[in-house]
Amino acid sequence: MFNFQKLLKVVLVAVACSSASLAAPWSSDIKHETRRVHLVGRGDSALQLETFAPASTFETFGTDGLDHALAKRDDFDLEAAAKAFVSSKLDVSADDVHYNTGYAGDVTQHAFIKQQADGVPFANAVANVAFNKDGKVASFGSSFVDTSALASSTPSISVEDAIKTAESALGASVTDHPATLEYLARADGSVALTHVVQVRDEDKGIWVEAFVDAHTNELISIVNFVTKLTYRVLPIDEEVLTEGFQNLANPENKVASPLGWVTTTTTAGNNAIAYKSSTSGVAKESSTDSFIYTANPAQAPTVTANVNAAIVNAFYVVNSIHDISYIYGFNEAAFNFQNDNQGKGGKGNDRVTISVQDSAGTDNADFSTPADGSSGAMRMFLWDITN
Repeated sequence: MFNFQKLLKVVLVAVACSSASLAAPWSSDIKHETRRVHLVGRGDSALQLETFAPASTFETFGTDGLDHALAKRDDFDLEAAAKAFVSSKLDVSADDVHYNTGYAGDVTQHAFIKQQADGVPFANAVANVAFNKDGKVASFGSSFVDTSALASSTPSISVEDAIKTAESALGASVTDHPATLEYLARADGSVALTHVVQVRDEDKGIWVEAFVDAHTNELISIVNFVTKLTYRVLPIDEEVLTEGFQNLANPENKVASPLGWVTTTTTAGNNAIAYKSSTSGVAKESSTDSFIYTANPAQAPTVTANVNAAIVNAFYVVNSIHDISYIYGFNEAAFNFQNDNQGKGGKGNDRVTISVQDSAGTDNADFSTPADGSSGAMRMFLWDITN
């Protein structure tokens, strides 16, 4: 397995860097918009779609925070305070402010808001409000849009027709995630009414949220849960893995993982499940209470011993990152990945699925991150590049 101390050092360096960046002097007013082209699928059948995020503003209000109408209430209510502040700050009706979700920590509380019209929320016109421990506003961000070119809130086509359109255009099948009706702000200033469905095909590497115009039955945008990026980084081959494997006993953190990492005798537990080919392809205990498989780099990675070693190592690394990030605040209430949240907030049934030696590609890996309550999906492919 990876040397835990080395892994911890890497994570702590990342945390230190992120802390430093947060402490850097930000402009009190930042504004940007995003247009991005996504290729969905592979090869000649790949579909090109543009996504759009409206211009957004972001403000900070110093260490003391900004007072607001509900700040002095003894019974501070995050939803009420956030909706009232957004309504006042943006000069919009309270009926146009939809509280989506929130998170209450020890020293800060965060509210995530969506713009809405006629009771229909917007997918990409949003706001966020952070309150300090005194209930004052520490920061505020918004991408609310003008609604003068708003489509009717009554659909002209059924969700069933929209599903057919999405499946046909993307070459994949709709998941069992519930369909929703949402407004979508577009780059030309118009606002479309859309049926929103999730579509997935694991073999093709497709997992998207599809937006089908509820009046024209046209697929107009997506949110792509599978994002491939390129980085210039310190190569992983700087660490000699063949000399770094150790047998570690009970490495889980009892605070972050009180239920442990495994629930039976396989690489499956509350935080993650690691396997090859299908979720039934988990690694089993090599002996009672042990997952000890020795990797042999002289043999093919697909031999049983190497597959099991890869599964166990991936399971260990993902669980370690779960526990470390949990200590730094990525817990149930902050929408982390766990099947059982034990009544601590957030949605469960979303442990990370880890597909080792996945057949969908080579020389890469990806991680899909849908909304809280749906599992994050990690896929790691075999490498055939030797130099």
